[in-house]
Formats: sequence, C-alpha cells, structure tokens
Amino acid sequence: MFLYQKNEYFVQIAHGMEELGEVELAELGATNLRRAYRGIAITADRSTAYRICYQSRLCSRVLAPLIRASFTDEKDLHRIAVDLPWHQLFSKNRTFAVTFNVGNSVIRNGKYASLLIKDAICDRFRMETGSRPSVDTENPQVVINLFIDGPEAVLSADFSGEALHKRGYRSHGGGPAPMQETLAAAIIRHTGFDGTRPLWDPMCGSGTLVAEALMHAAEIPSGYLRSEFGFFSYSDFDAGAWKRVKAEADARIRPVVPGMILGSDLDARAVGFARKNLSKLPFAPVVQFKIADFRNMPDYRDGLIVTNPPYGVRLGSDHEVRQLYTDFGDFLKLHCPGSTAWVYLGDRSRIGDLHLKPTRKIPLPSGDLDGRLLRLDMYEKLAQE
Repeated sequence: MFLYQKNEYFVQIAHGMEELGEVELAELGATNLRRAYRGIAITADRSTAYRICYQSRLCSRVLAPLIRASFTDEKDLHRIAVDLPWHQLFSKNRTFAVTFNVGNSVIRNGKYASLLIKDAICDRFRMETGSRPSVDTENPQVVINLFIDGPEAVLSADFSGEALHKRGYRSHGGGPAPMQETLAAAIIRHTGFDGTRPLWDPMCGSGTLVAEALMHAAEIPSGYLRSEFGFFSYSDFDAGAWKRVKAEADARIRPVVPGMILGSDLDARAVGFARKNLSKLPFAPVVQFKIADFRNMPDYRDGLIVTNPPYGVRLGSDHEVRQLYTDFGDFLKLHCPGSTAWVYLGDRSRIGDLHLKPTRKIPLPSGDLDGRLLRLDMYEKLAQE
C-alpha cells in the first residue's frame, strides 16, 4: 500500500503563505496539518485531496507520497524504487517524468538521482508487463517527484499535474510581468474582499489581481477552467468522488454585483490583456476596465484599493520609480477618503517613497523578491488636509 492510500499528502506552498495556507487547507477539509520544508503535510481522504487540487487558491502542488525510506548510496536508492509496484499506480500506456528536490545528500546531482528513479520505474514495468512506459519531460501524464534530505528519500505521485497556479485564464504571453496567481490570491485573501465593498486596482497590468478578486468573490474554484489534473492518470482514480467534489464546488458559484470590481492602467496593451484574460471567467462582464492614469481618475471613496505598482526596468530611471510611488501616495491621501489601500511592493526599500505610514506590513516573498504587502488606511481627515 502506498502512503497516500493511508491518507497522507504533502501540499507545496510558497514561503510566506504557510499561515494562510493552513487556514485554507483546514477549510477544505484537511486535518493534522504540519509545516515542513517547502510546504505542509496533511491528512486527507481522497475526496479532500481532489477538493484541494480543484479549489485551493494558495497551494502550488499536491503530492501523494508513495514511500519514505532511508538509503545509503545510489544502488540502494535504485533498489527502493524498483521494489515499488509502479504498475499498480499507473498504466504502461501513460507517459511519465521524474522531478526532483535534492539536498544534503550522498547523491549530489539531482538530475542523476532522477534518472536512477526513471530507470527503476522502467525496470519494474518490464518485470511486471514485459514493456515500459514512455518518458515525456514536456507534457507528461504522470509526474513522480523525488525528494531527498540527507539519508531519507520520499517518492511521491503528483496529484496536481500542471502547477495549481495555472488557472487557465491567462492568455498566451500573459501581458507584461504578470504576478503569479497564488501570490495575487494571497493578497486578495488578506484584504478580506468578498464582493460587498468596491475594489479597484489602479495599476492592473494584465489583470491578475482583479481576476483573483472576481474568482474569490464569486467562489469560482481555482481549477474551474482546467480540463486535466494529475490524479486523473492514476489507477485508483475515483471518478464518482471527483464528480461529487466538482459538482459541490460549482454549485456554490455566485454572481457578483456589476461594477464592484474595477481595473485601470495607463498602458492600453496591458488593459487589452486584462480584458482578454478576464473574458474566460464566469461573470467577466461585471468587471470594468479603463485605460487611464490613476492621477487623472476621480476620487475613490470608501472602497478597497489593491495594486502592485510597476517597478525597475519597466519604468526606467530610479527617479521615475520614486516619482510614481510618491504620486500614488499623494493620490491615496488626497483622493481616496475612507478607503483602505493594499499595496504590494516587490522591493520593500520603496516603502518610504509612498510617504505614508502603513497600518500593517506583511512579508510576502515572491521568488527572489523579499516583498511586502502594505495596508494603508485613508481617513476623511487626511483627505481634507
């Protein structure tokens, strides 16, 4: 019996999102949550694992552990993998690939370690069936993950397939420097947006924040536009359980009041991408878009402002970046009375350029960026100063 058949799973989530992720996973039915390197170990039945893949807005992948074992050298690792009944996990007619995360090990080359696992899978299939499945590193139907930490190896089946941040609404190219969907979803979750208070992204770019806001408020499952998940390819896939999970989630989709979500940007091309991306989602027409510089927009009272201002090479000189942020801070102070602004800065050294004192500074790394999400409360008295 594989470990995941005892309800053991591992959910990968970006650093900085673990606390939010634990709350979301508990909401989706996971229990016995334990933080670990690069994610959260959970206990979940099969339906809950499917539900997390379909509905989680914050998680990157759901891994189903197969075996956890100690090893001493390359031959030992190969033996452990050969001993697994791979033919019981997936058919030889499925394509597969092996991914890896290797650290602090006697096997220093992760790619080589993954090749050992690939060979072991093929060897076991030949022993059991007389032939082997094909490897496809570009678009595999089955993904096996190898994680090595010191003398311990964990082999897992990827239940997600493609990474869960790939919602399916982003057009090819995605527009200029798109924010990753899971980061945008974390920001929206922090704001508490539920569709009852207006939300505006004044520098929306290709629309990731407004798309995640719409999906959150309308309770559109994160995987609503996806046609494939990794768990479809495993021999014990429970089609009935999957249909029930999907039907229950889809039944909760609800409309959003028209005009409640607004995105604007002075870059007409970016707004074009945003409109195209949002057009794939249910209730897309309720989201309004404008090609406009925020400095020329009318006062915005008693709403939520959520944005990720452009930075770096997209703007040119350091002076231009500083001026944009200062102008935006002035706009918030003078033209957004009663509003709450949530501003994500990938470069936290720019916080001072806004010339506003944040109510909160929430660490939210993004790749190599040590980002901060700022909460800025605009009061009526500030607008009158």
